[in-house]
Amino acid sequence: MEPPKAPPLSWRDGRTPVSDIFQDPYYALTDGAAEARHVFLAGNDLPARFREGFRIAELGFGTGLNALVAWEAWERAGIGGPLRFTSFEAFPMPPADMARALAAWPRLAERAEALLNALETGATHATLPGLELEVIVGDARETLPAWQGAADAWFLDGFSPARNPELWEPALMRAVATHTAPGGSFATYSAAGAVRRALAEAGFAVARAPGFGDKRHMSKGRLA
Repeated sequence: MEPPKAPPLSWRDGRTPVSDIFQDPYYALTDGAAEARHVFLAGNDLPARFREGFRIAELGFGTGLNALVAWEAWERAGIGGPLRFTSFEAFPMPPADMARALAAWPRLAERAEALLNALETGATHATLPGLELEVIVGDARETLPAWQGAADAWFLDGFSPARNPELWEPALMRAVATHTAPGGSFATYSAAGAVRRALAEAGFAVARAPGFGDKRHMSKGRLA
């Protein structure tokens, strides 16, 4: 099997990657790490819900920024054992581009270096102090239904539903719910009506919350 092709990128201000396929930045132009903490950590009531064996799953690995932010929060919480983090990614970014993007956050530099070193060889699994990472490459509409795991918290971080509707389809949201542990949660930057309806129909109790930066709203919820 041929390795997946690197996603074509442009760079905003030389530091923020923008997908040429979806014409959408990988994270907020103001501060992607702050966005990750607001949307994905706080939106899933983390780190308060962390416990030993906790698993996060994600749609859209991108630069790995969300994994680094979660890993940092896990270690600061002092939970025993590693955080388990599984991400589904159709277009894996080359480590050199990841490094260029992640250089914007010196606070994460040590963890970023460890993660990038683990991924440089093309590996999709990494065992690091405090983190067990798995990146499942391929179309999530195919790979997620075949996954044997269940997440305590989901980071739904695909590109904009208007530009990347495949990653927000009702069938995929049902697969997310099927692979959510009892009492599990999701959070996403999107407050699009179609996304909220698909998640509600999949079995989540969906709530709207204040968004990050200039986004008025985001969505979060628990498996009903």
